[in-house]
Amino acid sequence: MSIADLTGIRAFFAPRAAGWEQYTAMDAAQIARAVQDSRLQPGMTVLELGCGTAPATPYLRAAVGAGGRVVALDCTPEMIEAARVLGRADVAQLMLADVHSLPIAAGSVDALHAGGIVPHLADPERALREWARVARPHAQLAIFHAIGRIALAAIHRRTPSDDDVIAPGRLRVLLERAGWRLVSIDDATERYLALARRAD
Repeated sequence: MSIADLTGIRAFFAPRAAGWEQYTAMDAAQIARAVQDSRLQPGMTVLELGCGTAPATPYLRAAVGAGGRVVALDCTPEMIEAARVLGRADVAQLMLADVHSLPIAAGSVDALHAGGIVPHLADPERALREWARVARPHAQLAIFHAIGRIALAAIHRRTPSDDDVIAPGRLRVLLERAGWRLVSIDDATERYLALARRAD
């Protein structure tokens, strides 16, 4: 990912940080359901990637328990600060980081939660490879959207296409190239949840 890409992302999201929690509040039930369907276990280390104001962290913390570790990462300082104001640092470690280049040790993570970020990645395959690098063998990746792929395309004034990064066929290929194995996709009207496992 280039510096220009990162600058553009920050320029887009920085002015939205103050109101982001209200924007994502309507997704709370779907976020909780996605975390539940991920079947995280107590004691796990889990990353929330491209966290924004970190709306998933309370649910991730509840899933992994006091003995687990939750790290929420975003590349926009204003989003991390908004998450801190909301008290998310009480349930997770907040970290300013680019998801294409994580300041996380290799093979140290049990699960990754990517809510709403994958279609916006500057280089999806590079990011997925980086996520595989930090993942332990058989670690789980959850790619989540609180609305379905058709509705998501409509928001961006597009028609759903097999070329979309989260289209089942394309996502499967990208995951396999990056060291993941697709387990399931719930490509429903009301939400999207793809679960993958770190390949051996």
